[in-house]
Amino acid sequence: MSILPKREPRPLSTGEGFILGGLAACVAVTFSNIPDVAKTRMQLQGELAKDGGVRVYKNVVDVMVKTWKNEGIRGMQRGLGPAYAYQILLNGSRLGFYEPLRHSINRMVGLNPTDQMPITSIIAGAGSGAVGAVLGNPLFLIKARMQAYSPALPVGHQHFYKHSWDALSTIFRAEGLRGLVRGVDAAVLRTAMGSSAQLPTYNWTKNQIIKRGILPADSVWTFLASSTVSGMCVLLVMQPADTALTRMYNQPTKVMPNGRHVGLLYKNPFDCLWKTLKAEGPFGWYKGSTAHLMRIVPHTVITLTANDVIIGLYKKLLFGSPKDD
Repeated sequence: MSILPKREPRPLSTGEGFILGGLAACVAVTFSNIPDVAKTRMQLQGELAKDGGVRVYKNVVDVMVKTWKNEGIRGMQRGLGPAYAYQILLNGSRLGFYEPLRHSINRMVGLNPTDQMPITSIIAGAGSGAVGAVLGNPLFLIKARMQAYSPALPVGHQHFYKHSWDALSTIFRAEGLRGLVRGVDAAVLRTAMGSSAQLPTYNWTKNQIIKRGILPADSVWTFLASSTVSGMCVLLVMQPADTALTRMYNQPTKVMPNGRHVGLLYKNPFDCLWKTLKAEGPFGWYKGSTAHLMRIVPHTVITLTANDVIIGLYKKLLFGSPKDD
């Protein structure tokens, strides 16, 4: 018999969803950062080289083996610090703001707030992801540059920073606030495309699994199956924008007469995609896609599964287990 009366469950607030979503993403990025480093380096290899350029790395496994051999675990986990902070902002926003935004959009068009409509779900996913991309842009910027840096086998332009704070302060001193928001248009494009697919496909798959009686609603296998499908969908729609973002973040800059720093290679993400297409063909957009698959699928699976598990534990802690009577 419970001593204290149980409180009735209530929907999570936006703040609670933000914190729990960010925590789930941090669990995931601990594992997914290693293939993310490999992805970044593969995307920069042979940049704008019509003949493919010098192939430092043969494939994603070769990147990991050479990175481990020459740089150790520190090299394989380059950028992990800002990756944690970025995931809190990005996925905290994406997972925390998605449901409130979807409910608001549904109300605006005269639907039941809880209805799972494809169009409103995609808009809500893209919107919540765009918010996270803007908030986390400086962290993604330094993460990409730190991941690209290799003292042994460099590819692309190299930026050396001692740590995250050194990176942020160095960029701010040289370029001001404009330097910290460099590539934000590409970040919004990439994240909006990924987010528009992630949660809608996850929720749709989970609902279908439950509705058809394949698995129960509270089964971890339900979360795993749904998030695997979601991860594959995210990869398909996000890869070209992800390549553009990596290259825009990492490109060298020059100082104009007015003191503004501008990129030497690309003006914006669409210019990057066009130049990549001309120089490297359509496969240039999908450089590092195998590494991206190795990153996005486990990252999505762990993030969404951990999010459901953490929310369940939080509600049990907050409201008590239904069996406590």
